[in-house]
Amino acid sequence: PPPHPRPQQDSSSSSSAASLHEEIPQKPRRPKMTSRKSSGTIIIPRETAKVELNRSDEVFDEDDARAMSPRRSEQDLEKMGQDARAQLNEHAKILQKSLLEIFNRIEAVKEEHDKLDNNNKFLQKYIGDLMSTSKITATGASGRKK
Repeated sequence: PPPHPRPQQDSSSSSSAASLHEEIPQKPRRPKMTSRKSSGTIIIPRETAKVELNRSDEVFDEDDARAMSPRRSEQDLEKMGQDARAQLNEHAKILQKSLLEIFNRIEAVKEEHDKLDNNNKFLQKYIGDLMSTSKITATGASGRKK
């Protein structure tokens, strides 16, 4: 016997029977939102004496993400700030040292370039002098033979 017996269908009812077994795709439904507290207005009247909130003034429900986030003390924040400043200062010193090395390398390359440029000019003058000397010698030698 086959593991899953299939229902017998005649040819006239095959299309209607097939449509009965098809599942109708349904749109996924979004879960309903739980009620949330209003965050209230951000506008504070001028007459209000106290504008800033203290940490103790903030009250959150247990399931509120803000209640789950870690709270840092003033000392923790101060230490984090000092550490960040120390890292920035160290990074700035490294960058300054690197910049100074690049500047020194540029100066060395400029000096080498100037030296090579002077040598090039000297060689050009020397070659020019040799060429003019060889022309004079060539014309003098050919003039005597005539």
